Amino acid sequence: MLKNNLGFPRMGSHRQLKKASEQYWQGKITRQDLYAAARKIKEANWQLQLDAGIDLIPCNDFSYYDHVLDMSLLLGAIPARYSPVVASVKGNEEIDMYFAMARGYQKDGLDIKAMEMTKWFDTNYHYIVPEFTADQQFNLFSEKLFAEFNHAKQYVGGAAKPVIIGPVSYLLLGKEKEAGFDKIDLIKKLVPVYVDIINRLKNYGAEWVQLDEPYLAMDLSKKEKEAFEYAYRAIANRVSGVKLLVATYFDALLDNAPLAVNLPVQALHIDLARAPEQLDEVLALMPANLQLSLGVIDGRNVWKNDYKKSLAHITKAIGALGSERIMISPSSSLLHTPYDLDLETAIDYGVKNWMAFAKQKLNEVSELHQIIQGNTDLMRNNQQAIESRRTSTVIHKDTVKQKIAAITDADATRNSAFPVRQQLQQQRFKLPHFPTTTIGSFPQTDDIRQLRAKYKKGELRLQEYEQALEKATIETIRLQEEIGIDVLVHGEFERNDMVEYFGEQLDGYLFTQNGWVQSYGSRCVKPPVIYGDISRPKDMTVRWSSFAQQQTDRPMKGMLTGPITILQWSFVRDDQPRETTANQIALAIREEVVALEKAGIGIIQIDEPAIREGLPLRRANWPAYLTWAVKAFRISASGVNDETQIHTHMCYSEFNDIIEHIAAMDADVITIETSRSQMELLEAFSDFEYPNEIGPGVYDIHSPRVPTVEEMLSLLEKAAILLPARNIWVNPDCGLKTRKWPETKAALINMVSAAKQAREKITEPVTL
Repeated sequence: MLKNNLGFPRMGSHRQLKKASEQYWQGKITRQDLYAAARKIKEANWQLQLDAGIDLIPCNDFSYYDHVLDMSLLLGAIPARYSPVVASVKGNEEIDMYFAMARGYQKDGLDIKAMEMTKWFDTNYHYIVPEFTADQQFNLFSEKLFAEFNHAKQYVGGAAKPVIIGPVSYLLLGKEKEAGFDKIDLIKKLVPVYVDIINRLKNYGAEWVQLDEPYLAMDLSKKEKEAFEYAYRAIANRVSGVKLLVATYFDALLDNAPLAVNLPVQALHIDLARAPEQLDEVLALMPANLQLSLGVIDGRNVWKNDYKKSLAHITKAIGALGSERIMISPSSSLLHTPYDLDLETAIDYGVKNWMAFAKQKLNEVSELHQIIQGNTDLMRNNQQAIESRRTSTVIHKDTVKQKIAAITDADATRNSAFPVRQQLQQQRFKLPHFPTTTIGSFPQTDDIRQLRAKYKKGELRLQEYEQALEKATIETIRLQEEIGIDVLVHGEFERNDMVEYFGEQLDGYLFTQNGWVQSYGSRCVKPPVIYGDISRPKDMTVRWSSFAQQQTDRPMKGMLTGPITILQWSFVRDDQPRETTANQIALAIREEVVALEKAGIGIIQIDEPAIREGLPLRRANWPAYLTWAVKAFRISASGVNDETQIHTHMCYSEFNDIIEHIAAMDADVITIETSRSQMELLEAFSDFEYPNEIGPGVYDIHSPRVPTVEEMLSLLEKAAILLPARNIWVNPDCGLKTRKWPETKAALINMVSAAKQAREKITEPVTL
């Protein structure tokens, strides 16, 4: 019975890759320095897995930026616009074109936009979207996969298992960049390259190759199912001498189960943490000799595994198939969990004893194997921890439960309909057409981060800390006034992260010292952990929003994170429905919204970038989720007067299929990321005749490039074709926390100039 792992965090135990990547982008270290940092991380990861007794250790799960982008480079799916980068980069290094595709390229006389980025299924990880054309060609381009396998083989021997995204999921993750073809039709061009890849890995000595096909847990069309059948039949006909493991995760196979179990491969992985109910059906369909990898350890949360439940699944599978056909595994890649719980020294032992990070989850795989072999001590210790959590008095709060039980429909409804509110808000704020604002955060420099670190270490008194933050806030306000922005923000210099900041101030949360998880590229977040019933003991943002409003006559936005985003971007309790936890957070945010209004803040933004991210993977489950998610937002936003303007912000979302639910949120203003898609996302709002105001992002904050005035004006003109000009706001795609000050100032100056030109050029809604 093999012990299998699908993937491991790639930032390193202390975010070494983040630091090395950013230093490389800044020209502070060489490529060889970057490669050396990566090598140390990979070897440390492999050593941990060796120590845990893992039999199949993944390689190529490491990535310098994103594993989907890695596949695009491996397959030669490189958009033509990046060809000049190769010619301009000294030494024609692959890594520089790779980063140009991820981040854009604006030097050497070139100005090339980054590829689009979107969410990885229902996680908070972002991937770089492959781009396909009708005449798309594929060919072996990158050597990274093969170099890493040879490195891993030298380090862990035959345990090394290359991991790549499967051919069908790769195509479905991408986007057609021109009309008139279906990306899935490219499968016949793509499969021969996969055959070459797998055969080359076999020749290098690979015994197993893992092909990730998460789309097998999604709704598939007949044509997409046929693509799976074609691809794997074609691969099987041309590949031999190497075992293929197809990995699915994040949901049940359901109607795709017959397809999955009959693919001509040697092993299938299923997610029993997310969908334990699928085991019976899969076992009933299993053909002879197919091995089954049981994803019993939750690869996406931080709670200790309940060995009793996992052993029930494992025992059932052994009874049906025999132990030699079973693998024990985490449910998905451990990319989505923090690195090592041992690094946490400040968490109360009672709560810490209920938790497991990536390193500990490897040990859980090993311990389950040992228990099956007869180790009763491990089982007893585990069940003691599980029982202590179930009965803990620090988790359950009667006062919070009573508030949740008392929620009514009136708590989720504004006093008046939007047209009434819009008129009152226009009278109050007197903003021009195409009003300008930003999404919230401004650059957090090393000085700000060091300031926060010193304060947390006790090296700085509260008064000194707050005086420094006040100075940074005032400087940011003056800069916005100088540039000419209409609705200001305070910059959020007091905040470490848009979710962690609130988690630190809410009861029922704990926060970690080193619980970092990759969000995209070098961007890491440290999700708070919801361990108990949630309540708001005191004001969280009023002090800083009030201070900022006192410094200016212009409207100052209060900045909050919404209940669904706090839920999605936290490690959530697994002992009660997510809806219940969402409503607890919503009531806490509602109290803060009301407090901001009482303090004189007239515009309040409740960010919900993760509301679409929370959608179940299967459409049949969407209505139930959207009903409670939208209600939770409305609970948070509906405690204020009509004159108070409620904004919300959403990231990287396709809105077409949930637009009526976005409208049902009834925010006065919604800001969304649209620059990378060239305003394509607005078509959903136009077709729906979205009634409220909207701020389509006019420049991409995930790239260091500074867009021109003409570029942003062009995007506003596109927006005015689709939406009434009177309802359009002008803003960046997202917050500016990760950017540098010079590029931020230059981009905002151009943005305000574009807005002023739009006011002169676009006086009425444009019609085709």
